[in-house]
Amino acid sequence: MSSRRTTAIAGSLVATSFSAVMILSFTASADDQGPGSNKGGKVIDEAPAGVKLTTLLPEKISVDNSSQETDITATVKNEGTEDSGKIRLLVVGFDGLTVKNVEGCSAIEKSGLPEGSNSGFNCAIDNLPAGESKSYAVDATYDLSKAGKICLPVQTSDGKKTYWQQGPVPFGTTNPSPDAPATPLLLGTDNKPVAPGADELPKTGLGRDVLPLGAAGTTLIAAGAAGLWWSQRRPRRSQEG
Repeated sequence: MSSRRTTAIAGSLVATSFSAVMILSFTASADDQGPGSNKGGKVIDEAPAGVKLTTLLPEKISVDNSSQETDITATVKNEGTEDSGKIRLLVVGFDGLTVKNVEGCSAIEKSGLPEGSNSGFNCAIDNLPAGESKSYAVDATYDLSKAGKICLPVQTSDGKKTYWQQGPVPFGTTNPSPDAPATPLLLGTDNKPVAPGADELPKTGLGRDVLPLGAAGTTLIAAGAAGLWWSQRRPRRSQEG
């Protein structure tokens, strides 16, 4: 075999290997959270005529087993025929799931967080036109030795009414993978801790749906208000994703 032919074959093999690496790298970094779901969502207060607000969470997320970091996409939709006017979306974490940042949103002061939550962000929306949606990139961490939940209330800009609330709904897995690079979690699934002998899990699911706000917290309600119970009334309508 001539040296020219040998060089050509070697070059072809290198190019093929490089292409394969590039494809694998792109696939590994792709954001595949599956379709959005409104699982665990319910109407609390009646919205203005023609306005129908809902939220979506990914059906699956992936938690890095080393850093505990994960990415979540939170979406608010107006499925009605009229514009929403000024509203806000809250993104709140519970138990093992801690919300670190939501792009374009402001952190909720600790004193203004709902009871039992560990973190939250307030996303102000000037108007959501009929038939449109707005998505937010959520940076979070998930302690896989615990249960973890997230909650998405959609409220009036002053927080006095909650038109829709998704959650607190759990992300979890019944098949932990402590030796794998990442652990996939499914929406609406109670988490089985990775660490053997971990403390008993907090109750997960939709049983705890009463979320009182703190007395303070100027990002939520004006000082002196008695406080808002996001889910104090029996839901008028339920939706399953």
